[in-house]
Amino acid sequence: MANTENQKLIRVNMTDLSVAIQDFRKDWKFLGGRALSARILLEECNPRCEPLGPENILVLAPGVLSGSTAPTSGRLSVGCKSPLTGGIKEANVGGNPGQDLMRLGYRAIVVTGVPADREKLWGLEVTAEGVRLVPADEYRGLWNYASCEKLFTHYPKTASAISIGPAGERMYKSASVACTDKERERRPARHAARGGVGAVMGSKRLKWVLIDPGKAPSRKPANSAAFAEVHKRFSKDYLGARHKTFEWGTSAVIPVANMLNTFPYRNRTEGRNPHFEKLDGARIRESFEKRGGGMHACMNGCIVKCSNMIHDAAGNYLTSALEFETLTLLGSCCDINDWEEVAALDRLCDELGMDTIEIGAALAILMDSGGMQWGDAAAAKAMLRDEIGKGSDIGMMIANGAVSTGKGRKHHRVPVVKGQAVPAWDPRSMKATGVTYATSPMGADHTAGLVINPEIGGEAAVLASQESQIVNTLADSTGFCLFLQPAIDEIRQFYAAFFGEEITNEFLADLGWQCLLDEWEFNRRAGFSGEDDDMVKCLREEGVGPDHTIKFDIPRDLLAKAKVRQPATHALFFGASGGG
Repeated sequence: MANTENQKLIRVNMTDLSVAIQDFRKDWKFLGGRALSARILLEECNPRCEPLGPENILVLAPGVLSGSTAPTSGRLSVGCKSPLTGGIKEANVGGNPGQDLMRLGYRAIVVTGVPADREKLWGLEVTAEGVRLVPADEYRGLWNYASCEKLFTHYPKTASAISIGPAGERMYKSASVACTDKERERRPARHAARGGVGAVMGSKRLKWVLIDPGKAPSRKPANSAAFAEVHKRFSKDYLGARHKTFEWGTSAVIPVANMLNTFPYRNRTEGRNPHFEKLDGARIRESFEKRGGGMHACMNGCIVKCSNMIHDAAGNYLTSALEFETLTLLGSCCDINDWEEVAALDRLCDELGMDTIEIGAALAILMDSGGMQWGDAAAAKAMLRDEIGKGSDIGMMIANGAVSTGKGRKHHRVPVVKGQAVPAWDPRSMKATGVTYATSPMGADHTAGLVINPEIGGEAAVLASQESQIVNTLADSTGFCLFLQPAIDEIRQFYAAFFGEEITNEFLADLGWQCLLDEWEFNRRAGFSGEDDDMVKCLREEGVGPDHTIKFDIPRDLLAKAKVRQPATHALFFGASGGG
């Protein structure tokens, strides 16, 4: 059997500033990442609580396989009740902290309460010597890069960090949680971005979590030979075929997305951008030869290497992971049609600690309502740097997201679901993805169940969404990156070798479904009902494509079926081995 009996749970009580280490529950053995976060929140958090108050709980949970040698398996789930949606939230992030926590034997960090003195900031040290809270007032107001650079002067090169920027400190609803990457500089360029999870971390007055695994080894599987064989076979298959999809990162999909009417332009009034070429990831690739930079892995053990490291015209590092979503929302949706301008905006979001999707949507609403000129990149940068950076009234409006900006501007076109901005993949042309936005416990979130197929509609779209939601939930629970595109049967093979047990595909599919049930139940207790599982009115009534005829047209009664378990039919759901 895999050595799971010594695994622990870190509980941090910010009310009395205490830390307790508990044995990890044996009945949670197969729960990690998103599934573990959902179970803890359902069992321990009051769903009716004020998201930024003392009753909310912040969960930092690596996946089940994190800390092992499984490829690209170290992603971290950040969970809480969302201040943006009012429901449960899990935001998933790369970087090294997830790997490092599990190498030390910690399955999760659970943070409760708030300090009596809300002015003070704290840091959490997690090392082989133990876990402790330390004063962090000297980091107050520091942007993420400066904060991490300062932090790492006190710790070994083996350490990684989880941090928030000023947006998190001020509890803005777009605030993200940053994780440092595997590069020598350990930059905070990976973000658990969606749902305002950084605001919840800020409400706990926790500025950073420092994890130093030291010389702790990778976790050992129960059946090392079988695990090595699965690892070899899976990695060879991925690098031989699937890797081509993400060889140049997600920015490479822009020409196809534009063709498919899912490259939103000017606050989604169009699905195609006539100037898309200047945002195409091919332009980023062309810069590598003259400026440096290139593709790199964000965490130890990553075989995807989808992160593009961007250098400026002088050859200096600017940002990394300039992804499709960011190029779409901060770029095309705002009619800012220059990848270099978007790269600068991306760096500002990373520094302040904010979701590029939510901020891009908010800026697009501001522009659409006449508060800023379309395409004014200089004004957009000033908004982030000066207004949000300094906490002005208009800066707060934008930093609190699309709904906040729509209300402040009294604007009619506010593309959100359950209070969260709709991502780049448009639900009108990608109807199965639209079903995910409408029915997922997370609200509008492409990582909850993305289906890139404009041909699917009706009941087929509902089934495709449900299957994708289950697979993605399971991947987020294992620690695998979604870009590995793991089928359930492939996850089963890793689990069987790691735990030394017979595991069926049905068992794993049930784990993914149970996670969704836990999350839906949390939302029900929080006050959500079937009425909330719908697409925003403007995306039902306003179309894209020729003559603007492509609209989201899945009826409400059909959407409801996404939350009723359907028989699986797609080969990718279980994989080539079938359902056994």
